[in-house]
Amino acid sequence: MPRFDRYLLGQFMVLFGFFSLILVSIYWVNRAVALFDQLIANGQTAIVFLEFTALSLPNVIRIVLPMAAFAATVYVSNRLASDSELVVVQATGYSPWRLARPVVVFGLIVAALISVLTHFLVPASIRAFNARQSEINQNVTARLLTEGQFLHPADGITFYIREITREGELRDIFLSDATSDSQRTTYTAKRALLVRSDTGPKLVMFDGMAQTLRLHDESLAITRFTDFSYDIGALIKSTPSTRRSAREMPTLTLLFPDQAAIDETGATAGQLRYEGHGRISQALLALVAALTGFSALLVGGFSRFGLWRQILGAIFALIVLKSLDNAMAGLVRRDGDLWPLAYVASLAGLAMSTVSLWVAARPALFTRRGRAAVEHGEALS
Repeated sequence: MPRFDRYLLGQFMVLFGFFSLILVSIYWVNRAVALFDQLIANGQTAIVFLEFTALSLPNVIRIVLPMAAFAATVYVSNRLASDSELVVVQATGYSPWRLARPVVVFGLIVAALISVLTHFLVPASIRAFNARQSEINQNVTARLLTEGQFLHPADGITFYIREITREGELRDIFLSDATSDSQRTTYTAKRALLVRSDTGPKLVMFDGMAQTLRLHDESLAITRFTDFSYDIGALIKSTPSTRRSAREMPTLTLLFPDQAAIDETGATAGQLRYEGHGRISQALLALVAALTGFSALLVGGFSRFGLWRQILGAIFALIVLKSLDNAMAGLVRRDGDLWPLAYVASLAGLAMSTVSLWVAARPALFTRRGRAAVEHGEALS
């Protein structure tokens, strides 16, 4: 690779790493906040929280890499133009097509990284995430046996334990059941045990009281009991799902789905094919993002006022391509046989970049336009 190509590619990779780190941090923090509220509220430990956030990281990286490639390309191209480096290189005979060669190499590198993520790391992380989540959902003890905290293991349920003895006995229990539309029941007990049975875990309370508020007439019924069994397992509904989603399956299975895959996911063959081809198109979009940012900044040539118009044009073009990709995805969700539409946004982006480079290779177009405007102005005067 010539020295200039290595120099330009090195600039792209350095800024790509910087923007990737920033964007991954922002997206990961947002994801971590949602997971923190969900897991900590269910009584999970910080170790489980870190495990879940780590499993969500590959998907976050997959999302931000195309944006980081676009930002790196625009930033480097704008800096080279501001320092007149692009003007000097073009003066030596480098055409826009020749200048785009390191950009294509850079886009292919990013596309390869995204391919590894979409075909291998993301499906594996989703499988591990779902398996770990099912395991935690089954472990009712881990979700409930936390002393001194008000827990919400399910919608409408509030559970509190003042103390857990070494023998596993629960002291001073508070359980509020607001799952019914017709009544609210609050259980309090001095002692309780969490036991397992053939039908699921049971909370056996001793020396307690149940207060039931009937909502239709706002009447309160109080029942005192010596011992009472409460079905925790049926309430929380912790039965794991054995069905896999399309996002967990290997790419080859999605591209060539059999009847077993269709029955397992509940999707049509066309929708599974679209999921598989969508993984390929995501890698192509990274290449398109890099080319779009670079080619847009070459249009119009050098300007003392900067390239802010070209930068805005590149951002607008990227928004259009993303909107087009979302629109195609919506069409395929309604009709899975339209899975070839997964490549429409990538092909449109390549066409836009080709047109931009073609225009940039013909600066005489702008010169003629400028001369025509001057002559028109002189004629009017």
